[in-house]
Amino acid sequence: MFKKLAKIKYLPNNFIVVEQGDHVLCAVSGKKIKLEELNYWNVELQEAYFSYVEAMYKRENS
Repeated sequence: MFKKLAKIKYLPNNFIVVEQGDHVLCAVSGKKIKLEELNYWNVELQEAYFSYVEAMYKRENS
């Protein structure tokens, strides 16, 4: 299912795949996120989040 970690450049409304892969890791939980399911990230920190729960946790605890 998950084969290779992708390297991503996160932009305000999109992201660019810098190095091909099929998933990234959540910066909070470490969960694997399929690129087609990636919806939450932080442009300034260049981090991905599994869901709004992890994104809010990061925002409230930074």
